[in-house]
Amino acid sequence: MASLLSPRTTLPVVLLLLTSFVNLCLGSRKLSSLYQPPPTILTYHGGTLLEGHIPISILWYGKFSPAQRSIISDFLLSFTPTHHHLNPTTTIPAPSVSKWWTTVDSYVQEAGNKKTRILLTNQLLDEDYSMGKYLRRPQISELAGRLGVMRGGLAVVLTAEDVAVEGFCSSACGLHASRPAAGAGGQARAAYIWVGNAEGQCPGQCAWPFHRPVYGPQGPALRAPNGDVGADGMVINLATLVAGAVTNPFGGGFFQGDAAAPVEVAGACPGVYGRGAYPGYAGELRVDPATGGSYNVVGMKGRKYLVPATLDPVSHSCLPMV
Repeated sequence: MASLLSPRTTLPVVLLLLTSFVNLCLGSRKLSSLYQPPPTILTYHGGTLLEGHIPISILWYGKFSPAQRSIISDFLLSFTPTHHHLNPTTTIPAPSVSKWWTTVDSYVQEAGNKKTRILLTNQLLDEDYSMGKYLRRPQISELAGRLGVMRGGLAVVLTAEDVAVEGFCSSACGLHASRPAAGAGGQARAAYIWVGNAEGQCPGQCAWPFHRPVYGPQGPALRAPNGDVGADGMVINLATLVAGAVTNPFGGGFFQGDAAAPVEVAGACPGVYGRGAYPGYAGELRVDPATGGSYNVVGMKGRKYLVPATLDPVSHSCLPMV
């Protein structure tokens, strides 16, 4: 199981990684070049990855507005390249969600697997909180099981802002793990993801940079690109976890460190969204002149999103989109 840790638990790591990143990108003085920290290298551990057509199913647990569901589902639909990824206000192509995904896909192909194609299949609503408003981790797995995802697919459980989940905010903003696959008789496993809406509980921990951080340097909050701190924050965490679930679904894929707490492709550069990022500053980003929202990629229907930097498998450095 891989958890997306909240800033409270990762601050020392964030400071170390971002300091190294700033020195690399901005140019450090010669004195600092006397010591170069070792690069982060994600090792392939020989296990199964998700490849080819990857069907994704979503269970919306609790009350989400139609606008929130559209923001997130359009993001997942954006993984496959389309003409919608052009910025409608200019003839210059904007960085796209699908371009961001190419780095993740390169890890899959490096391991000798088929090029990925993300497909959004079915979506289920549980607006009556069938398991209550406090969920333990095993219940998240049970909810994922309702989606009937087979081996090679990916189940996504999204919890509303009034749903408390064990460890949410205090130690994690989301996680990816695995459970028995549907129709496999317990002989195969399927990957699943959980992400919570942090707007009503811990936006400073799980929706930064769209809210001032609880810990660390206090830079100004950015305006969410779709005008929804909760949903836009979920997109950041969902992007990180989809990348991890595809490249390390069952604990034997690409990661660095302890398999129980792995550093994965989109989690290796925490807090980095644009060039020049440092603790408390997300980096140089694009700003939508109409809304003031900050973003670094464009997806379906011209939607704008903020996604984390990924770790380039060749240079082993953080690769922000702008």
